[in-house]
Amino acid sequence: MSSNNDGLSLWYRITWRLNWLLLHVAGPADLGDADPRRRMERERAERVARARVVRKVEVEPTAPDQPFTGAA
Repeated sequence: MSSNNDGLSLWYRITWRLNWLLLHVAGPADLGDADPRRRMERERAERVARARVVRKVEVEPTAPDQPFTGAA
């Protein structure tokens, strides 16, 4: 389970935690790759990674130590 919250709203984190907890307590047995908790964890990690990419793209051109050249 990822402890990083980049790009995740408070409401998303609360509902995600409740769903994860309910699946942990009353959900199916460990199903390997088909396990719903593992799927939730992968989806959350993807959301955090996308938020980091977006944040990096937004911050990169205005970095004070590097002049923006406009080239990628």
